[in-house]
Amino acid sequence: MQDSDWQVGTLDGFDDVLYGGFGVFENIDQFEIIWKDSQKSKEDLGFDLTKEFYENKIKQGKPFNINLAQQKLDELLDGNGQTLFEILIEIIKSHKNISLILQ
Repeated sequence: MQDSDWQVGTLDGFDDVLYGGFGVFENIDQFEIIWKDSQKSKEDLGFDLTKEFYENKIKQGKPFNINLAQQKLDELLDGNGQTLFEILIEIIKSHKNISLILQ
C-alpha cells in the first residue's frame, strides 16, 4: 500500500486491507505475500511484545474490550495464547485468495 496516504493501525484494519477492493489490491483476485525475514519477525512479534500489546490495551481502556484483552493476556501467560506473529499468520491464512510465503 506504498502509494496510499494512510496506515493500518490495528489487527482488524490489517484484516480489512486483505479483503482488497482498494489501493494496490483493487483489481486483484489472487495474490501472494512474501514475508521476508519471517524468523526475525517471529522473534520480534513474540511473547514479550504480545504481552506488552495486551497490557497497553488494558491500561488504555476504551475503546478496547478490557475483558477480552485480559483473557488473551491470561492465555498468553498460561502458555496457551497466540503471539502477535501467530495472530498475523492466522489473519493472512483466513483469506483463501492469499498465498503466504515465509522466508
